[in-house]
Amino acid sequence: MASTSVSRIVPAPPDKVWSLIGGFDALPDWLPYIPESTALEGGRVRRLKNPEGEVIIERLVDFNEAERHYSYAILQAPFPVDGYVSTIRVHAIPGEENAAEVQWSGRFNPNGATEEEVVDLFTGIYRDGLDALHKTLAA
Repeated sequence: MASTSVSRIVPAPPDKVWSLIGGFDALPDWLPYIPESTALEGGRVRRLKNPEGEVIIERLVDFNEAERHYSYAILQAPFPVDGYVSTIRVHAIPGEENAAEVQWSGRFNPNGATEEEVVDLFTGIYRDGLDALHKTLAA
């Protein structure tokens, strides 16, 4: 099983960051790669579309409001992986009231691509997503 993780310090308190990204259906609010999200099954599943119109369906598998993290599994996507599970976490930074660390990590099995290719793919998605989050919070 392959994995990757990207962390970024963002310019906002952890509760503010979590209020923006902690909703499972909130990706269009901060992630340009996902302009459309539809909540299904009472909010436990999200149907996403990327700018090319490709559909990604994900299921929430763990959610912890108090610790500010959630995990999700991909059910359907145009990515060369299976067994994908990812987690987004917001951490407080001791002594920094107006900053937080956001960590986006995932594990997956390559399917039709090399491990290096899929690690590079998701590292890029996570990095670009956290860069976009930083820009949103800095505005």
